[in-house]
Amino acid sequence: MPDFAGFGPEMIGFLEDLRFHNEREWFQANQQRYERHLREPALAFIAAMAPRLATLSPELRAEPKKVGGSLMRIFRDVRFSKDRSPYKTNLGIQLRHAAGKDVHAPGLYLHAEPGGVFLAGGVWHPAAEPLRQIRQAIADRPERWRDVIDAPAFRSGWALGGESLKRAPRGYDPEHPLIEELKRKDYIAVLEWPDAAIEGPDLPERATAAWSQIQPLMRFLCDALGLKY
Repeated sequence: MPDFAGFGPEMIGFLEDLRFHNEREWFQANQQRYERHLREPALAFIAAMAPRLATLSPELRAEPKKVGGSLMRIFRDVRFSKDRSPYKTNLGIQLRHAAGKDVHAPGLYLHAEPGGVFLAGGVWHPAAEPLRQIRQAIADRPERWRDVIDAPAFRSGWALGGESLKRAPRGYDPEHPLIEELKRKDYIAVLEWPDAAIEGPDLPERATAAWSQIQPLMRFLCDALGLKY
């Protein structure tokens, strides 16, 4: 696999065009653009991340495979959707925990679309039991959770995102000092970047440095779920 040379502006340009031509005929006619400007550099980025992930955690995986690896499919699942558009209009790369294929585990994520480039890390839409475990860990160790979300490195640009309940979850006092944290349905940190930040051959280094800032969050979530990190 070739070394990662960077995503160019052509990648965002391709995705922007795909927004307006989300149809199989157009995609097939532009297949070479997709391969050259999105899939090939994405697989090279994933390969470049593999040794760098070891500096964060030996449990994280980077799998540069066209299917079934860290690169998320561009094809949408339209079976249960009113939107019949066949393609996603974003690049998605997930660097999963080794246990992620068997249980709901924290992972890292890179997302790029026109006007929406961001890094993320944590647990997205966990099932009922892992969600309960995370909430209970916060309730049991509130000071450690505050240390995670109030750390200067975390506050340097990261923010917790995702959905939250409108009311306190069952079994928790609505007056709990961390009730807003316990209401969360996702425990995911997000760092927004300008579109141009996706470009350049130093992206693996910059992404690794950014993800290093949320390692206390990843450790907290793994401890809550009884996973190695």
